[in-house]
Amino acid sequence: MATDDVGKLYPVAKALLTPLFRASWKFDLQGLDNIPATGGAILCPNHTSVLDSFFVPAVLPRRVTYVGKAEYMDSWKTKHIFPALGMIPIDREGGDAAERALAAAERVLRKGELFGIYPEGTRSRDGRLYRGHTGPARLALRAEVPIIPIGISGARDVMSPEAKFPKLRLPVTIRFGEPITIDRYLGRSQDHLVLRQIIDDVMFAIRELSGQVYVNEYAAKKKSQTEVPAGVGVTAVAVKGLSAPANGQGPARASSVLPDDESEFVKATDTRSSADVLKRPVRRKV
Repeated sequence: MATDDVGKLYPVAKALLTPLFRASWKFDLQGLDNIPATGGAILCPNHTSVLDSFFVPAVLPRRVTYVGKAEYMDSWKTKHIFPALGMIPIDREGGDAAERALAAAERVLRKGELFGIYPEGTRSRDGRLYRGHTGPARLALRAEVPIIPIGISGARDVMSPEAKFPKLRLPVTIRFGEPITIDRYLGRSQDHLVLRQIIDDVMFAIRELSGQVYVNEYAAKKKSQTEVPAGVGVTAVAVKGLSAPANGQGPARASSVLPDDESEFVKATDTRSSADVLKRPVRRKV
C-alpha cells in the first residue's frame, strides 16, 4: 500500500465502530478535556486487552494513529486493511529501525495529529502495570509535544488475553490524565536519565488513573505468575521508587525520581542503561 493510502479508511471505520462500541459497552469517560483540541500529542494508555487499541480511538473525536508490526503486511488479511485504518508498519530488520520508527511517528505528530503508543510495550498478561519503555519519552522530546497518560479500567473484563470473544454490556472506564509536558527537558533526547524520569512520571500517572498494581520490571509477552486483580493496593508488591502510605490505604506516592500485539516502536526505540549493556553486551558484526 502506498504511503498516500495510509489512513484512507479511518473515517469510514470511525463512523462504523464508534456507534457500535457505544451500543455494546457502557463507557465512562473522564478527563476528556485533557485531550488537546488541536496539535500533536502522544497518548500513552495502559494495556490489558486487545480491545484497548479500538476503545480509545472509538471514544475520541480526533484521529489516533498507532504503529504496528511489519509482519501484518505479510498476510493478505491485514496487509491492506491495517494501513488503511491508519497503522504505520515498522520493519525492524536491517538498517536503523529505531530511527525509522521515530521518524514515522514524528511526522504524524508534526502534522498536528495524535499518536498512540503503549509504554509497557505489550499487553499485561496478569492485569498489573509494568515498567515503561523510554521510546515515548524520546519521541516527545524530538517532536516537542506533551504526553497524555490514560488509565483504562474494565477492558480486561470485557476481553482477557485468553478470551476468544468479548463480553458485551460491561462497564469500561477511560480516564485521560493531565498532559505531561517536556519543555524543561528539550534538547536532551539522548540523556537516558531524562528519558527514564519522563517515562516514570508517565507510568506513575497511569497507575493513579487505572488503580493497577505497579511492578518495577518490564512486561514479558507471557507471564506465568499468579494473577493479581487490578485495583489491589500497590503495597502488595515491592516497588523501587514508590513508597507505601503509612496507613496502608490508597495508592503509594512516588519518591524523588521516578508493546500477540506487541509494540514494535517501543522495542525499537527503547534506550539501554549501562546495567543492561553489562548484562547483555551489544554484539557487533566484524
